[in-house]
Amino acid sequence: MQARLPVRIGPHHCGPGEPLLIIAGPCVIESLDLSLRIGEAIASLAASLPINAVFKASYDKANRTSGASFRGPGMDEGLTVLDRVRRETGLPITTDVHLPDQATAAGQVCDMLQIPAFLCRQTDILLAAAATKKAVNVKKGQFVAPADMQHVVAKLLAGGCEDVLLCERGTFFGYGRLVNDFTGLPLMRSFGVPVIFDATHSVQQPAGLGATTGGDRRLVEPLARAAAAVGVDGIFFETHPDPDASPSDGPNMVPLDQLRGVVERVLRIHEARVAGASA
Repeated sequence: MQARLPVRIGPHHCGPGEPLLIIAGPCVIESLDLSLRIGEAIASLAASLPINAVFKASYDKANRTSGASFRGPGMDEGLTVLDRVRRETGLPITTDVHLPDQATAAGQVCDMLQIPAFLCRQTDILLAAAATKKAVNVKKGQFVAPADMQHVVAKLLAGGCEDVLLCERGTFFGYGRLVNDFTGLPLMRSFGVPVIFDATHSVQQPAGLGATTGGDRRLVEPLARAAAAVGVDGIFFETHPDPDASPSDGPNMVPLDQLRGVVERVLRIHEARVAGASA
């Protein structure tokens, strides 16, 4: 079995020759009203730019630094919120799954399942996600070399998933910071799957604020622009109307009122690269 290219994510296609995919949303579901507000802004962005957009939010952040940190509303309430966002905005939806037995329920609501970086090698969760027949986007573990992600692709294909995506989100470099190996982007694309660049999580400073993760949102756009120049099929941005008030990943998120400008500038680089490649 081979991966399908371009992959299908609800009504969208992602891969070479397709519009740039933007995966965006808050880190964690805080409320229905906030999720709808952000989803409507992303839908408006997608309606006015030559991109495809997917709404992302997590119902459970199961790998927070501190056990006292806010994790989200849980699966049942969270999937209800995501379903409402999907119906009211028309956007395809994605969310994280942290356990194999979450995949079926999440797959009934979401158009794409996301496998967190720390779980990218866990065979059971990969096979459970594959069994939903939905697209599966796997975050590359901070501890995994790009070349080794071919085994993740093989596991998903063996489980019956045709729509596989890989996502770069930074690699551990000493303590408290991440770096990106941009040579890994074309390498992972050579596996015959689309590659997404997670600009938000790449600027994380793990446990940089003691009991919570820090980061520097000023670096999100430069990294996204670099990834677009190298060549990717999509960019992942977490966004929030007031990032500093967000209970999760606030230091790394793009303010919602700045998202359009960031996407427009990244899109120009993406389009120039595509035009240059076809010239």
